[in-house]
Amino acid sequence: MESSLLDTAAAAASLCAAAGGRRRAGSTASFLSCSCSPRDCRVSASYSRSISRMLSGVRSAARRKLFRADPADLLGVANWPEAGVAGHHQQQHWWAALEHNFVLESTDDEYGGVVVDADRLPADKAAFARSLAASLSYWKSVGKKGVWLKLPVDRAEFVPLAVKEGFKYHHAEESYLMMTYWIPDEPNMLPANASHQVGVGGFVINDQMEVLVVQEKYCGSSLDGVWKLPTGFILASEEIYTGASREVKEETGVRNGTL
Repeated sequence: MESSLLDTAAAAASLCAAAGGRRRAGSTASFLSCSCSPRDCRVSASYSRSISRMLSGVRSAARRKLFRADPADLLGVANWPEAGVAGHHQQQHWWAALEHNFVLESTDDEYGGVVVDADRLPADKAAFARSLAASLSYWKSVGKKGVWLKLPVDRAEFVPLAVKEGFKYHHAEESYLMMTYWIPDEPNMLPANASHQVGVGGFVINDQMEVLVVQEKYCGSSLDGVWKLPTGFILASEEIYTGASREVKEETGVRNGTL
C-alpha cells in the first residue's frame, strides 16, 4: 500500500518538475516570438492540454488511494526510512499528500497550537475518525502544541471518537463541547476553563440619606432576618455598572433611584 502511494505521488512530482523545470531554471521570465506554423502551434497547445489532463488524473488517483487506505497503513510513520535523502524526500511527499487530503481544516493560534474549524468538520464518523488520527500525526510532525476541537451539538457522535484519541473535555455550552489535546511531552500549558464569577452590589441613597437594603428570601439560618445591600453576579460580557444596576432593579424594583 505504501509503495503504491509513493509511486503515485512521485509520478505527480516528476510530471510537475518536467512541466515547470525550464521556467524555474531561469531567474526571470519573458515572452519569446513564435516561429512555428499555425499547425505546429495547435499541436503544442494540444500537447499542453494533454499534460494538464494527465497531471489532474494523477492527482485524482493519489487522492482516491489516500482516502481508501487503511489508517494503520497511512499513519505508519515509524516505518519510513530514517536516514538518507530518499527517506527524507519520501516523508516530504507523504506529509504534503496527507495535509491536503486528510488533515482537518484549522487555523494556527499565537501560542504554537491549532484551532480546528468547527464549520468544516467531516460529515460522517468514519471520515472524522480517519481525519482526526491523520491530523494528530501531522501536527505532531510539524511541532504543534495544543489542539482546540469544538464539536457542535449536531456532531455529538464525534465525542467518543475524540476521547479515544486522547482529547479531554474543556468546557461545554448549550450549542457545543470544547475539547483539547496537548501534544508535547511536557506539562500542559493550555488555560483551564473560567473558574470564577464577578459579584456586584448596589449602594443606593435617597434624598433623606437612607440606604436601600434587602433581606434574602433564601439564606442560611445564621443570616435569617439580616438586612444587606442588593447583590448578585454580572452576566457574560456585561459591564460592572450595568450589572449592579440590573441586580438592584431585579431585587428591589428601584431603577436609577426611582421605583
